[in-house]
Amino acid sequence: MSTLAYSAGRRLNAGSTPQAELDPLLLWPALGLLMFGLVMVYSASIATAEGSRFTGHQSSYFLVRHAVFLAVGLVAGVMAFQIPLRLWQQAAPWLFLAGVLLLLLVLIPHVGRAVNGAQRWLPLGPINLQPSELMKLFAVLYAADYTTRKLADMGSFRRGFVPMALVMVLVGALLLREPDFGAFVVIVGIAFGILFLGGINARLFAVLIGVMAIAFVILIWSSPYRRDRIFGFMDPWQDAYGRGYQLSHALIAFGRGEWLGVGLGASIEKLFYLPEAHTDFLLAVIAEELGFFGVFAVVAMFALLVQRAFAIGRQALVLDRLYAGLAAQGIGIWIGIQSFINMGVNMGLLPTKGLTLPLMSFGGSGIMANCVALAVLARVDWENRQLMRGQSV
Repeated sequence: MSTLAYSAGRRLNAGSTPQAELDPLLLWPALGLLMFGLVMVYSASIATAEGSRFTGHQSSYFLVRHAVFLAVGLVAGVMAFQIPLRLWQQAAPWLFLAGVLLLLLVLIPHVGRAVNGAQRWLPLGPINLQPSELMKLFAVLYAADYTTRKLADMGSFRRGFVPMALVMVLVGALLLREPDFGAFVVIVGIAFGILFLGGINARLFAVLIGVMAIAFVILIWSSPYRRDRIFGFMDPWQDAYGRGYQLSHALIAFGRGEWLGVGLGASIEKLFYLPEAHTDFLLAVIAEELGFFGVFAVVAMFALLVQRAFAIGRQALVLDRLYAGLAAQGIGIWIGIQSFINMGVNMGLLPTKGLTLPLMSFGGSGIMANCVALAVLARVDWENRQLMRGQSV
């Protein structure tokens, strides 16, 4: 830590009230989204659970499982919080390698589990592990470590950019084999967002954005089902019972909700009209049942959470903690990109894509990864505060 940053921290705390151990503006929105998600997953999944033989026709099936996932995720988060950032940095390359191996493993026939034509899960007894969700966290940790180690080479195309690009090509190829285009977009966004924050050459970054845009267009146009999603997005009412089915019913849910909603539990669209109501289209159910103000509350909590992630990261950078700062801001990029895409899909602003709403949608792997990520972010904040107090961490 520099003498200037240390002195600034001492002056900031001198004569002020004792500083909290953790940022309440980080903790309360995170807990609010997790608890609100539990309530809305139950509301959105009752009809699906009662009507399925797979669930034993138990209305609380998804509620109980989500509550268990949430409890396990919170315990994992508490454990992850105990790990200093220097250990996360040391483990980052190995965690990333483990994530790549899991992505390979899920593609092996009779090992990975396929659902609706996508092979994304590893069956582990009563639960299914989705490696792409863990890979988002590992991508944050690895990209922050890579940028920290390569800081002096960020202006070089060959030494700074090419190695990370090759790694992302490998990960992208594995994700597209599943296929999981949404996770691919999020992970690439995380990696190159952290490179940008780490000081990659601005002209090179602009060229990169152009190349990525062309690559995404090619990937979409070369895949019939992705191309159909684009056409369905452009005019969902033209084929409301086919390629525009999901979006048309999401828009109906938003329209029915108006300002205050039809009431908690009173959604019609979740009654087998809106597919994946408790996962990808949870926000549409929130819009229908709680209206504009319910959606606004969700958006506001996500916005505050992302803002605090960047503020914590910026404070770490002031304290000469480059890895911690980039990891914190990388988590902000992850939550921001994924929540923006999910909300955009639900509102008809983006083409339909199978991405869940972070912290809220049903899914054990996602909740686990999100809780651990928040714990790492809270650890960055805690270590910042200890340094600001002049204590060793």
